[in-house]
Amino acid sequence: MRAVIQRVKHASVSVDNQITGEIKQGFLVLLGVTHTDTEKEVDWLAKKITDLRVFNDSEDKMNLGLKDVNGELLIISQFTLYGNCIKGRRPAFIDAAKPDVANELYEKFLKKCKDLGFKTEAGIFGADMKVELLNDGPVTLIIDTKDCSK
Repeated sequence: MRAVIQRVKHASVSVDNQITGEIKQGFLVLLGVTHTDTEKEVDWLAKKITDLRVFNDSEDKMNLGLKDVNGELLIISQFTLYGNCIKGRRPAFIDAAKPDVANELYEKFLKKCKDLGFKTEAGIFGADMKVELLNDGPVTLIIDTKDCSK
């Protein structure tokens, strides 16, 4: 799994001009799934993201976590995170998981974040979504489970 995490003041996602998910302070997470991902990656990544300490404390140091600031999560499925742009001018998406597999793991990721105690909002898997956010910092991180020692 691959995630792009943005610390936000607020964010929302809409489909057909209808808001499907909206948060205040927290993380906007763009989530991509590849062929080899399993529930093990879901569990590891959800815990890693929700434990990140990237919110400023009273001394303006990134020392607080999502729980410390009552942060929320907006999670958007994003198969294009596995787009390969090395050859040609059009990305190849052969590393992205098939939609049925990706959706199952995406739904498990949403549930895991909720089970960890966080307000978790989402887009609609496979839909044409419009995402709005106010990036805070900006703080943007990329985590790929292939880089972790599982």
